[in-house]
Amino acid sequence: MYILIIILLVAIDQLTKFLISNNMITGQSIPIIENLFYFTYIYNPGAAFGIMYGQRVVLTVITASLIIGILIFIYTKARKEHFLFPLSLAIICGGGLGNLIDRVRIGAVVDFFDVTFFSPIFNVADVFVCIGCGLLVIYMIFFDKPKEDVVDDAAAEV
Repeated sequence: MYILIIILLVAIDQLTKFLISNNMITGQSIPIIENLFYFTYIYNPGAAFGIMYGQRVVLTVITASLIIGILIFIYTKARKEHFLFPLSLAIICGGGLGNLIDRVRIGAVVDFFDVTFFSPIFNVADVFVCIGCGLLVIYMIFFDKPKEDVVDDAAAEV
């Protein structure tokens, strides 16, 4: 199930980037809600918020490694965990994979959501990564129960 979620999210991300790339020219900005929200077509050769600008190889290796790790976890251990944990990882993976495809294919990530009160321009994959991270935090706060120390259990019996 989680692999299907990843595939669906990558498809949605790549479809939106395809539509933007084929209907706008680089640098073009279309107002959706005047003075608040625009579609602005740019290429981002860095990571989120423009950090690691131009570090394509490093970003590609890091992203690919994380995606492989998440896929291995989902394939081998997802059934043993509360559903929110692998779901959040699948959403993060879908977003990361969508941006990785751009980075490998064209050397940069297609960004187009431009919110005037938020400086960076971003894309659907970035939204998925943020949603996945938010769900991961919720999981960690409310559902991730620490395992009891063996030493504490032994001390309690004495």
